[in-house]
Amino acid sequence: MSETELIVGAGAVVALRLFDVAYAIDLGRAEARWAAQARASSRLRLTATPPKAMAFGVPPLAVALDPVTLDLDGEAVQAGVEARLYDFGAISIALRVPIADLAWSGFVNRLNQIERALAAGPQTGLWATLLDQVRRPLAPALVRAAASAIEEDYLVGLVQSFDQALSAAALLERVDLVPLLSGETRALSDGARQDLLRQRFSWYTDDLVVLTWDRAFIYEPRGDSDVLDVLEVANAQLLEMRYYDELLDDELPRMYDLVASARRAASLLASRRFAELARRLYTLVAEVTELTERVDNALQVTEDVYLARVYGAALDLFRVRSVSAAVDRKLAIIRDTYTALHDEGAARRAELLELLITILIVIEVVLAVIPLVRK
Repeated sequence: MSETELIVGAGAVVALRLFDVAYAIDLGRAEARWAAQARASSRLRLTATPPKAMAFGVPPLAVALDPVTLDLDGEAVQAGVEARLYDFGAISIALRVPIADLAWSGFVNRLNQIERALAAGPQTGLWATLLDQVRRPLAPALVRAAASAIEEDYLVGLVQSFDQALSAAALLERVDLVPLLSGETRALSDGARQDLLRQRFSWYTDDLVVLTWDRAFIYEPRGDSDVLDVLEVANAQLLEMRYYDELLDDELPRMYDLVASARRAASLLASRRFAELARRLYTLVAEVTELTERVDNALQVTEDVYLARVYGAALDLFRVRSVSAAVDRKLAIIRDTYTALHDEGAARRAELLELLITILIVIEVVLAVIPLVRK
Protein backbone atom coordinates (compact mmCIF):
# COMPACT_ATOMS: atom_id res chain seq x y z
CA MET A 1 0.00 0.00 0.00
CA SER A 2 1.11 3.56 -0.64
CA GLU A 3 2.21 5.69 2.27
CA THR A 4 -0.29 8.34 1.21
CA GLU A 5 -3.74 7.30 2.39
CA LEU A 6 -6.56 7.55 -0.12
CA ILE A 7 -9.33 10.06 0.51
CA VAL A 8 -12.95 9.14 -0.20
CA GLY A 9 -14.15 12.17 -2.12
CA ALA A 10 -17.80 11.13 -2.33
CA GLY A 11 -19.63 8.10 -1.09
CA ALA A 12 -22.05 6.79 1.50
CA VAL A 13 -22.64 4.14 4.10
CA VAL A 14 -26.00 2.41 3.61
CA ALA A 15 -27.56 0.33 6.38
CA LEU A 16 -30.47 -1.88 5.32
CA ARG A 17 -33.04 -3.58 7.56
CA LEU A 18 -35.81 -5.72 6.07
CA PHE A 19 -39.04 -6.85 7.74
CA ASP A 20 -41.81 -9.29 6.85
CA VAL A 21 -45.06 -7.49 7.72
CA ALA A 22 -47.91 -9.17 5.82
CA TYR A 23 -49.02 -11.94 3.49
CA ALA A 24 -48.94 -9.36 0.69
CA ILE A 25 -49.03 -5.59 0.15
CA ASP A 26 -51.44 -3.86 -2.22
CA LEU A 27 -48.90 -1.44 -3.71
CA GLY A 28 -51.49 0.56 -5.64
CA ARG A 29 -53.50 1.22 -2.50
CA ALA A 30 -50.34 1.95 -0.51
CA GLU A 31 -49.22 4.49 -3.12
CA ALA A 32 -52.61 6.23 -3.02
CA ARG A 33 -52.66 6.40 0.79
CA TRP A 34 -49.10 7.75 0.92
CA ALA A 35 -49.97 10.41 -1.67
CA ALA A 36 -53.03 11.38 0.38
CA GLN A 37 -50.60 12.55 3.08
CA ALA A 38 -48.90 14.79 0.49
CA ARG A 39 -45.74 12.71 0.76
CA ALA A 40 -43.54 11.64 -2.12
CA SER A 41 -43.38 8.08 -3.43
CA SER A 42 -42.30 6.35 -6.62
CA ARG A 43 -42.17 2.96 -8.26
CA LEU A 44 -38.59 1.75 -8.30
CA ARG A 45 -36.74 0.79 -11.46
CA LEU A 46 -33.12 0.04 -12.23
CA THR A 47 -31.65 3.34 -13.35
CA ALA A 48 -28.68 2.17 -15.42
CA THR A 49 -30.01 -1.09 -16.83
CA PRO A 50 -32.38 -1.36 -19.83
CA PRO A 51 -35.74 -2.88 -18.79
CA LYS A 52 -35.33 -5.66 -21.34
CA ALA A 53 -32.02 -6.67 -19.71
CA MET A 54 -33.16 -6.77 -16.09
CA ALA A 55 -36.34 -5.54 -14.45
CA PHE A 56 -38.45 -5.94 -11.34
CA GLY A 57 -41.30 -8.44 -11.62
CA VAL A 58 -43.52 -6.02 -9.69
CA PRO A 59 -41.64 -2.76 -9.05
CA PRO A 60 -41.50 -2.02 -5.31
CA LEU A 61 -42.92 1.22 -3.98
CA ALA A 62 -40.28 3.63 -2.62
CA VAL A 63 -41.38 6.16 0.00
CA ALA A 64 -39.28 8.89 1.60
CA LEU A 65 -39.16 9.33 5.37
CA ASP A 66 -37.82 12.24 7.40
CA PRO A 67 -34.06 12.19 8.04
CA VAL A 68 -32.82 10.94 11.41
CA THR A 69 -29.83 11.89 13.52
CA LEU A 70 -27.43 9.17 14.62
CA ASP A 71 -25.14 9.46 17.62
CA LEU A 72 -21.81 8.05 16.41
CA ASP A 73 -19.48 7.99 19.39
CA GLY A 74 -20.66 11.41 20.52
CA GLU A 75 -20.86 12.93 17.02
CA ALA A 76 -24.33 13.78 15.67
CA VAL A 77 -24.61 12.62 12.05
CA GLN A 78 -27.68 12.98 9.86
CA ALA A 79 -28.91 10.04 7.77
CA GLY A 80 -31.44 10.04 4.98
CA VAL A 81 -34.19 7.41 5.20
CA GLU A 82 -36.08 5.60 2.45
CA ALA A 83 -38.45 2.65 2.72
CA ARG A 84 -39.43 0.24 -0.03
CA LEU A 85 -42.52 -1.94 -0.06
CA TYR A 86 -42.56 -5.24 -1.94
CA ASP A 87 -45.80 -6.84 -3.09
CA PHE A 88 -44.93 -10.15 -1.39
CA GLY A 89 -45.23 -8.56 2.07
CA ALA A 90 -41.74 -7.24 2.83
CA ILE A 91 -40.63 -3.73 3.77
CA SER A 92 -37.02 -2.59 3.56
CA ILE A 93 -35.71 0.52 5.29
CA ALA A 94 -32.42 2.10 4.24
CA LEU A 95 -30.42 4.59 6.28
CA ARG A 96 -27.95 6.48 4.09
CA VAL A 97 -25.11 8.48 5.65
CA PRO A 98 -23.28 10.57 3.03
CA ILE A 99 -19.48 10.64 3.09
CA ALA A 100 -17.29 13.43 1.70
CA ASP A 101 -13.56 14.08 1.88
CA LEU A 102 -12.83 11.40 4.45
CA ALA A 103 -9.67 9.31 4.67
CA TRP A 104 -10.10 5.62 3.89
CA SER A 105 -9.45 4.59 7.50
CA GLY A 106 -12.08 7.13 8.59
CA PHE A 107 -14.53 5.67 6.05
CA VAL A 108 -14.03 2.18 7.47
CA ASN A 109 -14.41 3.52 11.00
CA ARG A 110 -17.61 5.38 10.08
CA LEU A 111 -19.14 2.20 8.66
CA ASN A 112 -18.31 0.28 11.85
CA GLN A 113 -19.62 3.15 13.99
CA ILE A 114 -22.95 3.02 12.20
CA GLU A 115 -23.24 -0.73 12.71
CA ARG A 116 -22.46 -0.43 16.42
CA ALA A 117 -24.84 2.49 16.89
CA LEU A 118 -27.75 0.60 15.34
CA ALA A 119 -27.01 -2.65 17.17
CA ALA A 120 -26.56 -1.37 20.72
CA GLY A 121 -27.40 1.59 22.90
CA PRO A 122 -30.35 3.99 22.78
CA GLN A 123 -30.72 3.75 18.99
CA THR A 124 -31.62 0.04 18.94
CA GLY A 125 -35.30 0.96 18.75
CA LEU A 126 -34.80 3.22 15.73
CA TRP A 127 -35.67 0.50 13.21
CA ALA A 128 -38.96 -0.27 14.98
CA THR A 129 -39.83 3.43 15.07
CA LEU A 130 -39.13 3.85 11.36
CA LEU A 131 -41.08 0.71 10.50
CA ASP A 132 -44.07 2.01 12.45
CA GLN A 133 -43.89 5.30 10.51
CA VAL A 134 -44.38 3.30 7.32
CA ARG A 135 -46.73 0.58 8.52
CA ARG A 136 -49.22 2.66 10.51
CA PRO A 137 -50.49 4.96 7.70
CA LEU A 138 -50.42 2.11 5.16
CA ALA A 139 -52.17 -0.48 7.36
CA PRO A 140 -55.23 -0.81 5.02
CA ALA A 141 -52.88 -1.80 2.17
CA LEU A 142 -51.39 -4.70 4.15
CA VAL A 143 -53.11 -7.97 3.24
CA ARG A 144 -53.36 -10.19 6.34
CA ALA A 145 -50.88 -8.11 8.30
CA ALA A 146 -48.85 -10.09 10.81
CA ALA A 147 -45.74 -9.19 12.73
CA SER A 148 -42.85 -11.59 12.18
CA ALA A 149 -39.74 -11.92 14.30
CA ILE A 150 -37.67 -12.62 11.18
CA GLU A 151 -35.54 -9.71 9.97
CA GLU A 152 -32.56 -9.27 7.67
CA ASP A 153 -29.89 -6.57 7.76
CA TYR A 154 -27.09 -5.61 5.41
CA LEU A 155 -24.37 -2.96 5.43
CA VAL A 156 -22.84 -1.39 2.32
CA GLY A 157 -19.86 0.89 1.90
CA LEU A 158 -20.37 2.83 -1.34
CA VAL A 159 -17.62 4.94 -2.91
CA GLN A 160 -18.25 7.07 -5.98
CA SER A 161 -14.89 8.83 -6.10
CA PHE A 162 -11.51 9.02 -4.45
CA ASP A 163 -9.15 11.97 -4.46
CA GLN A 164 -7.55 10.40 -7.52
CA ALA A 165 -8.74 8.23 -10.40
CA LEU A 166 -8.19 4.53 -9.71
CA SER A 167 -8.69 1.29 -11.55
CA ALA A 168 -10.13 -1.67 -9.67
CA ALA A 169 -6.72 -3.37 -9.65
CA ALA A 170 -5.00 -0.25 -8.31
CA LEU A 171 -7.68 0.14 -5.64
CA LEU A 172 -7.12 -3.40 -4.38
CA GLU A 173 -3.42 -2.63 -4.12
CA ARG A 174 -3.89 0.70 -2.34
CA VAL A 175 -6.48 -0.23 0.30
CA ASP A 176 -7.18 -3.25 2.47
CA LEU A 177 -10.87 -4.11 2.10
CA VAL A 178 -10.80 -6.85 4.74
CA PRO A 179 -11.37 -4.58 7.80
CA LEU A 180 -14.36 -2.99 6.04
CA LEU A 181 -15.86 -6.32 4.96
CA SER A 182 -15.25 -8.13 8.26
CA GLY A 183 -15.58 -5.40 10.86
CA GLU A 184 -12.53 -6.91 12.56
CA THR A 185 -9.65 -4.86 13.91
CA ARG A 186 -7.34 -7.84 14.42
CA ALA A 187 -5.42 -9.36 11.50
CA LEU A 188 -7.22 -12.28 9.86
CA SER A 189 -5.67 -15.48 8.55
CA ASP A 190 -4.82 -15.81 4.86
CA GLY A 191 -7.68 -18.27 4.40
CA ALA A 192 -10.21 -15.92 6.01
CA ARG A 193 -8.96 -13.02 3.87
CA GLN A 194 -9.31 -15.06 0.70
CA ASP A 195 -12.85 -16.06 1.62
CA LEU A 196 -13.85 -12.45 2.25
CA LEU A 197 -12.46 -11.28 -1.09
CA ARG A 198 -13.61 -14.27 -3.13
CA GLN A 199 -16.87 -12.77 -4.42
CA ARG A 200 -15.60 -9.71 -6.30
CA PHE A 201 -16.79 -8.41 -9.64
CA SER A 202 -15.87 -5.71 -12.15
CA TRP A 203 -17.41 -4.79 -15.48
CA TYR A 204 -15.27 -1.82 -16.40
CA THR A 205 -11.67 -1.37 -15.35
CA ASP A 206 -12.65 1.27 -12.81
CA ASP A 207 -15.55 -0.33 -10.93
CA LEU A 208 -15.57 -3.00 -8.24
CA VAL A 209 -18.11 -4.92 -6.15
CA VAL A 210 -17.09 -7.21 -3.30
CA LEU A 211 -19.79 -9.23 -1.52
CA THR A 212 -19.84 -10.98 1.83
CA TRP A 213 -22.65 -12.51 3.89
CA ASP A 214 -23.58 -9.30 5.74
CA ARG A 215 -21.52 -6.53 4.11
CA ALA A 216 -20.54 -5.29 0.69
CA PHE A 217 -18.18 -2.75 -0.83
CA ILE A 218 -19.17 -0.96 -4.04
CA TYR A 219 -16.87 1.31 -6.03
CA GLU A 220 -18.83 2.93 -8.84
CA PRO A 221 -17.54 6.22 -10.31
CA ARG A 222 -20.62 6.60 -12.50
CA GLY A 223 -22.91 6.85 -9.49
CA ASP A 224 -25.21 4.02 -10.59
CA SER A 225 -27.16 2.37 -7.76
CA ASP A 226 -28.31 -0.79 -9.55
CA VAL A 227 -25.95 -3.12 -7.65
CA LEU A 228 -27.27 -1.81 -4.34
CA ASP A 229 -30.85 -2.35 -5.52
CA VAL A 230 -30.05 -5.90 -6.61
CA LEU A 231 -28.50 -6.69 -3.22
CA GLU A 232 -31.61 -5.36 -1.49
CA VAL A 233 -33.86 -7.61 -3.59
CA ALA A 234 -31.70 -10.65 -2.79
CA ASN A 235 -31.99 -9.86 0.92
CA ALA A 236 -35.78 -9.44 0.59
CA GLN A 237 -35.98 -12.84 -1.10
CA LEU A 238 -33.93 -14.41 1.70
CA LEU A 239 -36.24 -12.81 4.28
CA GLU A 240 -39.37 -14.24 2.69
CA MET A 241 -37.90 -17.68 2.07
CA ARG A 242 -36.76 -17.87 5.70
CA TYR A 243 -40.27 -16.89 6.80
CA TYR A 244 -41.93 -19.63 4.78
CA ASP A 245 -39.28 -22.15 5.76
CA GLU A 246 -40.02 -21.53 9.44
CA LEU A 247 -43.77 -21.46 8.78
CA LEU A 248 -43.60 -24.92 7.21
CA ASP A 249 -41.28 -26.16 9.99
CA ASP A 250 -44.05 -25.28 12.44
CA GLU A 251 -46.78 -26.67 10.20
CA LEU A 252 -45.35 -30.14 9.55
CA PRO A 253 -45.55 -31.47 13.16
CA ARG A 254 -49.04 -29.99 13.48
CA MET A 255 -50.00 -31.70 10.22
CA TYR A 256 -48.76 -35.07 11.47
CA ASP A 257 -50.81 -34.69 14.68
CA LEU A 258 -53.94 -33.77 12.71
CA VAL A 259 -53.50 -36.73 10.37
CA ALA A 260 -53.10 -39.09 13.34
CA SER A 261 -56.19 -37.60 14.97
CA ALA A 262 -58.23 -38.01 11.78
CA ARG A 263 -57.18 -41.64 11.45
CA ARG A 264 -58.24 -42.36 15.06
CA ALA A 265 -61.71 -40.99 14.39
CA ALA A 266 -64.68 -43.29 14.05
CA SER A 267 -65.31 -44.47 10.52
CA LEU A 268 -68.43 -42.36 10.15
CA LEU A 269 -66.45 -39.17 10.95
CA ALA A 270 -63.09 -40.08 9.41
CA SER A 271 -63.97 -39.28 5.80
CA ARG A 272 -65.24 -35.83 6.76
CA ARG A 273 -62.11 -35.12 8.84
CA PHE A 274 -59.89 -36.31 6.02
CA ALA A 275 -61.70 -34.00 3.59
CA GLU A 276 -61.45 -30.99 5.93
CA LEU A 277 -57.76 -31.60 6.60
CA ALA A 278 -57.04 -32.12 2.89
CA ARG A 279 -58.75 -28.79 2.08
CA ARG A 280 -56.70 -27.04 4.76
CA LEU A 281 -53.43 -28.47 3.42
CA TYR A 282 -54.39 -27.65 -0.17
CA THR A 283 -55.05 -24.02 0.84
CA LEU A 284 -51.70 -23.81 2.63
CA VAL A 285 -49.82 -25.23 -0.36
CA ALA A 286 -51.61 -22.88 -2.77
CA GLU A 287 -50.87 -19.79 -0.68
CA VAL A 288 -47.20 -20.59 -0.04
CA THR A 289 -46.64 -21.59 -3.68
CA GLU A 290 -48.19 -18.34 -4.93
CA LEU A 291 -46.07 -16.19 -2.63
CA THR A 292 -42.81 -18.07 -3.25
CA GLU A 293 -43.35 -17.69 -6.99
CA ARG A 294 -43.75 -13.93 -6.50
CA VAL A 295 -40.55 -13.89 -4.48
CA ASP A 296 -38.69 -15.96 -7.10
CA ASN A 297 -39.83 -13.55 -9.83
CA ALA A 298 -39.05 -10.38 -7.87
CA LEU A 299 -36.18 -9.61 -10.25
CA GLN A 300 -36.10 -10.86 -13.83
CA VAL A 301 -32.68 -11.13 -15.45
CA THR A 302 -32.28 -11.57 -19.19
CA GLU A 303 -29.38 -9.76 -20.85
CA ASP A 304 -27.29 -7.86 -18.29
CA VAL A 305 -24.43 -10.29 -17.73
CA TYR A 306 -22.69 -8.22 -15.05
CA LEU A 307 -25.71 -7.63 -12.83
CA ALA A 308 -26.80 -11.21 -13.40
CA ARG A 309 -23.44 -12.42 -12.03
CA VAL A 310 -23.68 -10.12 -9.00
CA TYR A 311 -27.29 -11.14 -8.39
CA GLY A 312 -26.55 -14.85 -8.77
CA ALA A 313 -23.57 -14.60 -6.43
CA ALA A 314 -25.70 -12.78 -3.85
CA LEU A 315 -28.40 -15.46 -4.02
CA ASP A 316 -25.78 -18.16 -3.47
CA LEU A 317 -23.95 -16.25 -0.75
CA PHE A 318 -27.16 -15.45 1.14
CA ARG A 319 -28.29 -19.11 0.72
CA VAL A 320 -31.54 -18.01 -0.93
CA ARG A 321 -31.53 -20.99 -3.28
CA SER A 322 -30.86 -23.52 -0.52
CA VAL A 323 -33.62 -22.11 1.69
CA SER A 324 -35.95 -22.04 -1.33
CA ALA A 325 -35.12 -25.70 -2.02
CA ALA A 326 -35.94 -26.53 1.61
CA VAL A 327 -39.30 -24.78 1.22
CA ASP A 328 -39.97 -26.77 -1.96
CA ARG A 329 -39.15 -30.06 -0.19
CA LYS A 330 -41.53 -29.27 2.66
CA LEU A 331 -44.24 -28.25 0.21
CA ALA A 332 -43.72 -31.58 -1.59
CA ILE A 333 -44.24 -33.42 1.71
CA ILE A 334 -47.47 -31.52 2.31
CA ARG A 335 -48.63 -32.15 -1.28
CA ASP A 336 -47.96 -35.88 -0.88
CA THR A 337 -49.84 -35.84 2.42
CA TYR A 338 -52.75 -34.03 0.78
CA THR A 339 -52.85 -36.66 -1.99
CA ALA A 340 -52.70 -39.49 0.56
CA LEU A 341 -55.47 -37.89 2.63
CA HIS A 342 -57.60 -37.36 -0.46
CA ASP A 343 -57.15 -41.01 -1.47
CA GLU A 344 -57.75 -42.27 2.07
CA GLY A 345 -60.83 -40.10 2.42
CA ALA A 346 -62.15 -41.45 -0.88
CA ALA A 347 -61.45 -45.00 0.31
CA ARG A 348 -63.29 -44.36 3.60
CA ARG A 349 -66.26 -42.92 1.69
CA ALA A 350 -66.27 -45.96 -0.58
CA GLU A 351 -66.23 -48.26 2.46
CA LEU A 352 -69.09 -46.31 3.99
CA LEU A 353 -71.03 -46.50 0.74
CA GLU A 354 -70.48 -50.26 0.54
CA LEU A 355 -71.67 -50.61 4.14
CA LEU A 356 -74.82 -48.61 3.40
CA ILE A 357 -75.53 -50.68 0.30
CA THR A 358 -75.06 -53.88 2.30
CA ILE A 359 -77.43 -52.60 5.00
CA LEU A 360 -80.03 -51.68 2.38
CA ILE A 361 -79.76 -55.13 0.80
CA VAL A 362 -80.17 -56.76 4.22
CA ILE A 363 -83.22 -54.58 4.92
CA GLU A 364 -84.77 -55.53 1.58
CA VAL A 365 -84.19 -59.22 2.26
CA VAL A 366 -85.67 -58.92 5.74
CA LEU A 367 -88.70 -57.06 4.41
CA ALA A 368 -89.17 -59.76 1.76
CA VAL A 369 -88.86 -62.62 4.28
CA ILE A 370 -91.20 -61.22 6.93
CA PRO A 371 -94.47 -61.85 4.93
CA LEU A 372 -93.34 -65.42 4.20
CA VAL A 373 -92.67 -66.09 7.88
CA ARG A 374 -96.15 -64.82 8.84
CA LYS A 375 -97.76 -67.33 6.49
